[in-house]
Formats: sequence, structure tokens, C-alpha cells
Amino acid sequence: MNVPYKPGTPCWIDLMAPDQQAAIDFYCDLFGWQGEVGPEETGGYAVCTLKGRPVAGIMKAMNPDGTVPDLMPPTMWTTYLSTDDIESTVKSVTEAHGTVMMGPADVMDLGRMAVIADPAGAVVGLWQAGTFGGAGIVNEHGALIWNELVTGDLPAASAFYSAILPVSTARSEMPGGEGYVEFKVAGRAVGGMMDLAAMPPGVPPHWQPYFHVDSVDDIQAAAVRAGASVLAPAFDMAAGRMAVLADPQGGAFSLIKSPTQEDPA
Repeated sequence: MNVPYKPGTPCWIDLMAPDQQAAIDFYCDLFGWQGEVGPEETGGYAVCTLKGRPVAGIMKAMNPDGTVPDLMPPTMWTTYLSTDDIESTVKSVTEAHGTVMMGPADVMDLGRMAVIADPAGAVVGLWQAGTFGGAGIVNEHGALIWNELVTGDLPAASAFYSAILPVSTARSEMPGGEGYVEFKVAGRAVGGMMDLAAMPPGVPPHWQPYFHVDSVDDIQAAAVRAGASVLAPAFDMAAGRMAVLADPQGGAFSLIKSPTQEDPA
């Protein structure tokens, strides 16, 4: 990615985990990333890279004042949606009955961020780029390829995100993808949305990242050897072969290989 992400497009992901170094080690070993705990002025935030390009952030779970929480929050990946006017977007979140959890706030000269929850409770970040635009490489082995909202009310979610950002939603036309909804920016699918009813009981509304891999089965096996849990073992579906895993600290993520992407030579 060498140009700015269009508003409404998922542009970055980061993970908050109790043991930051263990999380860095797990994902770097699994996907071939490079990463280390960042400088003190950024709270130790680690920007992990692939082929020298930023792909994801990993941070230690902490309170806004830098102290360790008494009750550790669940380990989770956060998706960030691009905006070119974060103040206006945050204002529209409140008007559309969402919740502003943090921000807007400056992140040095890198950009401005906020964290919100949609009316169903799914947490998502907002990012207005400064010197940092977001993920510098996508759709390759070990990199982000898709972001998906799981929610219990698809029409309500469609209305909310369309109200706060220039996105539209449409039912997928992919054979076998009946009932799946796509987020679109300027007519191009940039993310998806599925019904919470398809999830096991107790799963809350959430955003989930998908990483492209050359072999879902091989990466699943490697993740398990490293202490991950399998939430949905490798299976074939309309968009390719995928699996859903939880890292050793409980952070959920998906693997996928599209049938249009050839095996490496």
C-alpha cells in the first residue's frame, strides 16, 4: 500500500495482550513478522513488519495512565477504519447511538485515533492518518486480507456504519455466500459482516481480522504447536479455505487462503 486508505476502509489492526513479548514472539514466528517492544514514549507499542512494511501493532494491556489493570481485559484484536475527519466521524458516532470509548487523540505526528463501540457493542478503532497511513502490505502470506464484523442485527449495523463513514453494504453475490453482507467503499468490497446466530452461544459482537496464508492447514498446525487453540478447524467455504484460531493468550483471528491464489512454487 503506497497510497492513503479511502475513508471507511479497514487500515490497521492491533492486539492488546497481557504478555506483550509472548504475543510478539508467537505472531512473528507464525507469520514471519519482525517486531520488538517499542520505545517508552509510545508506551512500548510494537509495530510489527513484514518485508520491511508495517502489518500490525501489538501492545501490553494497560490503563490509559500506563498502570497495569487490576482486572485484565480480554486479549483481542482491534480493527481500525480510516477516516479523513476523525472529529466529524466521532460526532456522528454519538448521533447514530454508538459509544465513544476513547479519543479523538493525537498519536505524535503519526495520526489521530479514537476507539468506539457500535450500538450492538462491537469495538472498532478509527484512524486519521498523519505520517502513518496504516498497513503497508496486505493480501500476502502473513498479512491482513479481510476484516469482518460479527453482529446480531445486520440491518442495524449496516445503518450505523453507513451513517458514520462513506461505506455502503450489499448482500454478497458469491456462490455459497448467501446471507453474507459486504462493506463497500466506492463500490469495492473492503470488509464483511455475518450474523452472530452462526456463532457458538455466548460469543459477543466483534470485529475479526483474517490473515492470508499459503497453507491454512500448515499454519493451523504450527499455531497449535505454539500453544494456540482451534476454534474452527480448517474447512472449505465460498471464499476459500479458512480456520479460526485463538492465540495462547486468547486473541481470536482467522486464517484464509483464497482459491484464486496459487500455491507458491
